[in-house]
Amino acid sequence: MNKITLYPNAKVNLGLHITEKRADGYHNLETIFLPVSLVDKLEVAIADPSASGTTLSMGGSFIVEDHSEDNLVVKAYHLLAQDFSLPYVDIRLEKEIPMGAGLGGGSADCAFMIRALNELLELQLGYERMEQYATKLGADCAFFIRNKAMYATGKGDIFQSLPALPLQGYHIVLVNPHIHITTKTAFSGVVPHPSSIDLREAVQAPITDWKNLIKNDFEESVFRSYPLVKEIKERLYSMGASYASMSGSGSTVYGIFPASRSEKELTTVFPHYFTMCCRCL
Repeated sequence: MNKITLYPNAKVNLGLHITEKRADGYHNLETIFLPVSLVDKLEVAIADPSASGTTLSMGGSFIVEDHSEDNLVVKAYHLLAQDFSLPYVDIRLEKEIPMGAGLGGGSADCAFMIRALNELLELQLGYERMEQYATKLGADCAFFIRNKAMYATGKGDIFQSLPALPLQGYHIVLVNPHIHITTKTAFSGVVPHPSSIDLREAVQAPITDWKNLIKNDFEESVFRSYPLVKEIKERLYSMGASYASMSGSGSTVYGIFPASRSEKELTTVFPHYFTMCCRCL
């Protein structure tokens, strides 16, 4: 095998509590990461023996300016190359997950790059070793190695498995108004405080109860600075969402709807925004 294709998927956060500021400048948090079916496309091929280096080409709906050495997938390659004798590779990344949107697209890409190199080059890395590499690239990158619903603490890099969530029979509608909110901006408006609920227990309640139980601490400050994001959340509830929330620290708002609602009906309400109906993985 000299080529592999993987599909890095997005995530949403079910609840997000910023509990304290750490001495290293990061914040401790509590959240539940939920993988969803919006995906990028990552192709990794072993380069021709005459190649002078690893290359990255970009495409898709959300192409970012290509500073190859700064891209997380290239950083993932160089990180593994410190410990393994890797051949040069040619990377093609098709971006369909919006950037700065709270959906974890960049983190997913670099984690799936580690997974792709492990499989393509038969590095025989287990989950824990791949997670150790991924953590060096970003606080939530390691989540995408196992890529299943997890309760996360620490910087978002300490994981605990969860029982099955009560999401069978539901759509998840993602709405992104093309606003890029940096992590630094989002954190600047949050005052850390201990959580008053246990998210692991809250997500086992009926989804219609989540509105009164599960909160994202970024919403208050983001809604003040970007009232459009608040309007989207309110609109999703007015459309009949069982639960709606910002995802992470980005501008994407998601609504969870019964699968009996038509996907076309749900995704045509916001014609000027990125809107997609997906499912949890």
